Amino acid sequence: MDGTRQQRGDDPDPAVRDVELRHLRCLLAIVEEGTFTDAAIALGVSQAAVSRTLASLERTLGVRLLRRTSREVTPTPTGLRVVAHARRVLGEVDDLVRDATSGQMRLRIGYAWSVFGRHTLTFQRRWRGAHPATDLQFVRANSPTAGLAEGSCDLAVVRRAVGDRRFDSAIVGLERRLCAMASDDPLARRRSVRLADLSGHTLLVDRRTGTTTTDLWPPGSRPATETSRDVDEWLTTIATGRAIGVTPESTANQYRRPGVVYRPVRDAEPIAVRLVWWRDDPHSATPTAIELLSELYRSD
Repeated sequence: MDGTRQQRGDDPDPAVRDVELRHLRCLLAIVEEGTFTDAAIALGVSQAAVSRTLASLERTLGVRLLRRTSREVTPTPTGLRVVAHARRVLGEVDDLVRDATSGQMRLRIGYAWSVFGRHTLTFQRRWRGAHPATDLQFVRANSPTAGLAEGSCDLAVVRRAVGDRRFDSAIVGLERRLCAMASDDPLARRRSVRLADLSGHTLLVDRRTGTTTTDLWPPGSRPATETSRDVDEWLTTIATGRAIGVTPESTANQYRRPGVVYRPVRDAEPIAVRLVWWRDDPHSATPTAIELLSELYRSD
């Protein structure tokens, strides 16, 4: 039985292969226009062509879809279900075409935790002023490539190197590391902290997208760790005082949470901010985005 299911999955039913978009458009036109004559006018074909296309669809599916009388055309119960599926399929095809043909008129930038920190609003405003024809969208995706590998964005901002050779990247700036801690932690009274000050705490890390590991500390003085799944869980846990976090300064700009304070870690190396894109299919706006972001980070 398992082999049969596998075979069916690998070799679709012939009826599935033979149903074409023209069949579905013809069926919808008949139902929406009410007659074969009006459907032919809407589709720009002959009435005979409409009849042949519908007959082909019914023959392929092996079911009757419409009841035809001299006065009206109405869907059968099966026809109603097929019409609902047809609307959904054709709607998705229309979305696919719009997405493919207007992709260069939209720039989606993915991010896992934070976008560009205090530069985010300036980037948005300058982009809108200089490139009004290209709609800018930010997409949050907590994955190692901030949604790029999943197809949800055209460019991704990441803060650790992406080793996948399918992608290319450019460093656009550097950000300080900050320590996030509960506001009643004794360290919160200081203006800044050192890594040695944190070794006795529990460090909260996101292993998928986080920028900090215990490798920041020398062997023998590394803190214990706990794992979080996203920035909201990270902040909630830190606010309880159970753990601390070390994060780029952009996190502090984007996520201010009661009970959590941020302090610079003055002896920790800064974090590189990278833009990442598909090597073989870069968005046409990629060089422009790199230039603008590099200028904003240089202003620091």
